[in-house]
Amino acid sequence: MASTVKDSEQAALAPSPPAKLRPAELVLRLLLFAASLSGLVVLVTGKQTAIVPVVLTPPFRFGPVAAEFTNSPALIYLLVALCMTCLYSFLTAASSVKSGGSSCAKKIFVHILLDVYHAAVMASATGAAAAVAWVGLKGNEHTRWNKICNVYDKFCRHIGTATALGLVASILLLLLAGLNAYSLYRRRR
Repeated sequence: MASTVKDSEQAALAPSPPAKLRPAELVLRLLLFAASLSGLVVLVTGKQTAIVPVVLTPPFRFGPVAAEFTNSPALIYLLVALCMTCLYSFLTAASSVKSGGSSCAKKIFVHILLDVYHAAVMASATGAAAAVAWVGLKGNEHTRWNKICNVYDKFCRHIGTATALGLVASILLLLLAGLNAYSLYRRRR
């Protein structure tokens, strides 16, 4: 009986480390929402029209040609990934506020899995968009793809910023997965 009382006193006096990590998780989820929403807005508003040669053989003809994110499947993929991450971060932040900082081990484990999944999707979308942005910035002499950022400078700035915000979102998702894994580890110890 004495050992039961002693065990219950130790359990009552033991600090609860996972509860201390909940405000950090909420802040990271709000930052994730802000980064993904900002990236989404910047990507969608990245449109520019320029007068460029339409016919490349003499006699040259010039005309307006628009550059927008819908011209590239990689940028559409980035848009979808940013939309998914924005919605996911909003829903998980709302559930964190609703639960009041208390969460069970099962919920933490599910958050770890979903954070890693979304981090992988964001990382792959960011990599694809970065590759397209690099070709737009530098071109590719071997395939004779000309650089376009000297003509569509505003468009390229938008794509670069959206890609950078996608990278920030990927890093925040990895931090959230690590934070939740640490929280689960401390809870089970």
